[in-house]
Amino acid sequence: MPVYTYKGVTDAGKATRGYVDAESDRLARAKLRRDGVFLTELVQSRGAAASARRSPSRRRTPRWSRPISTMDLSIATRQLATLIGAGIPLVEALGALTEQVESSRLKGVIGQIRDRVNEGASLADAIADANAFSVLYVSMVRAGETSGALEQVLARLADYMESQLRTRNKVTSILVYPIVMVFVSIVVVVFLLTFVIPKITLLLESLDQELPLLTVLVIGASDLIRERWWLLLALILALVLGTRRVLQTETGRRWLDTLKLRLPVLGRVNRQLSIARFTRTLSTLLAGGIPIVKALEISKHVANNVIIGEAVDHARDAITEGSSVAAPLRASGQFPPLVTHMVDVGERTGELENMLGRVADSYDEQVENSISRLTSLLEPALILMMVGIVLVILLASLQPVLRATSAIG
Repeated sequence: MPVYTYKGVTDAGKATRGYVDAESDRLARAKLRRDGVFLTELVQSRGAAASARRSPSRRRTPRWSRPISTMDLSIATRQLATLIGAGIPLVEALGALTEQVESSRLKGVIGQIRDRVNEGASLADAIADANAFSVLYVSMVRAGETSGALEQVLARLADYMESQLRTRNKVTSILVYPIVMVFVSIVVVVFLLTFVIPKITLLLESLDQELPLLTVLVIGASDLIRERWWLLLALILALVLGTRRVLQTETGRRWLDTLKLRLPVLGRVNRQLSIARFTRTLSTLLAGGIPIVKALEISKHVANNVIIGEAVDHARDAITEGSSVAAPLRASGQFPPLVTHMVDVGERTGELENMLGRVADSYDEQVENSISRLTSLLEPALILMMVGIVLVILLASLQPVLRATSAIG
């Protein structure tokens, strides 16, 4: 269905703009008139005409189907919860939200959702049709509508997204310095091998003597980078594409996720991160009224690890047969005793979502502390590595010169 961008004036005399989908511009004008919008401009969005001519099976996904920024979505969700809590009707709240958000992509999504709700669809169905939201988001909204607690559910969703965003930003900020150090080290080594070593090589050749093995290796690396850089680039590209292709297979993904959990130091951090995501998501879903089986099905994908996901699958199957949540998680061996104990206590006291939230808080803090300790050790290690590489290159360059000088002496 074609999508139109419009500008107009509301009944209250306020300027408005947004998106509307309709079979033709005439129907788009009629739809906007019913909404109380007096048009000043109506333009079919770029690519919409071509999309309309395609068959449904070949029609492109709307541009806003790409992932929306977590920050933009959390702010919009919080604003919508506030508007609904103030007693504003849903369609009017969505219209007001369209004017408040800054992201043009999100503005288009909300405009589409508002039109679908205005036509009689539920908010959850409209969000699902927009094809821009996660299964978790749609399920939470549907549960909120069913239970009559949409405001509270939207607030929990905003809390969840803000928590995930804070954790991601903390981890990213911690990793910035090591990444910069690695980049600087690579630049320094490449500079030495491509500009400094060739000039020293001319001097070494003029000495007309046998070069040490270390010097030969450094000169060979320099020649390879200068004369065969395209071959190195092709090998790196082939390695990246091949690895990516392998990891897209089920076997490759399983191997990588197993390796992530078994690495000597990083394995513990990866496990903590996966468990923190899983417990945070499960807590949010249960607090929103999602049944435990459905909540486990959604949460396993958020863990982003096949091995953890299989353990959650076993727990879900065991629950359908009458088992508790803690027992199959403990039997899988993938969850530390702290997690299974807290889950067990939560089940017995009826406070499972609260206990899961505490586990998530604990593991988020552990992840941050673990990464901070690793980077504090990694920074001097990177500096020593860079200094070591430079010393090797200098030694390889000076060793023949020192030999020649001592021979002359």
